[in-house]
Amino acid sequence: MGDTIKIRSNAPDGFQFSAYHEVPFTPRKGGVIVLQEIFGIDRHVRADVERWAKAGWEAVAPALYDRLEPGFTAGHDPAGLTAGVAHARATPLDQALADIAAVRDFLAARGGKVCVVGYCYGGSLTWLSAGKVEGLAAASSYYGSMVQANAALKPLCPTIIHLGHTDPGIPADAVEAAVKAENPDVPVYIYEGAGHGFNNQDPERYNQEAADLARHRTRELFEAA
Repeated sequence: MGDTIKIRSNAPDGFQFSAYHEVPFTPRKGGVIVLQEIFGIDRHVRADVERWAKAGWEAVAPALYDRLEPGFTAGHDPAGLTAGVAHARATPLDQALADIAAVRDFLAARGGKVCVVGYCYGGSLTWLSAGKVEGLAAASSYYGSMVQANAALKPLCPTIIHLGHTDPGIPADAVEAAVKAENPDVPVYIYEGAGHGFNNQDPERYNQEAADLARHRTRELFEAA
């Protein structure tokens, strides 16, 4: 069963943000930072933290909107989308990366390698973290809308990208072309028949085949790092 902890940011404000945390169920392989969708630390993020813990990883999902609205979660509906987008846009990227670096430090101090995985908003932050946050062992970015614009960023660790081919907001083929032009060695996996949020178990978005394959690839990457 997970718990909520406090971690002090590496940002200049030294803000203490909350994070959902779970220790590994099996012998510890290392730490995984789980980066949220725009909807906050909702049941889907907590479920992902639990999946990593069951696979032998100590997992932490930082609440990246805590400065704006502690405990924020939003539904997967128009109102929730509007609220989540507003919070994401109001959160400076350097601040989010400093919070992620603080989670890296928390997990590294407990032993072993530290990897990062993120979805949607968190997928963008995962790609940015791979190129800007030192000390990460591996990164797995799922359907991040900022990846294409930041395709020239050079990852500091082994990194993979997952995209749904039917995602209406992220042109998978164009993202792949942009990444490959700058980082030809970064694997970009495009899942046919999968849309945005295919790892999220919301019935309207979930694609089990794509989610299982992407998770398998991510676990292989992390374990080999």
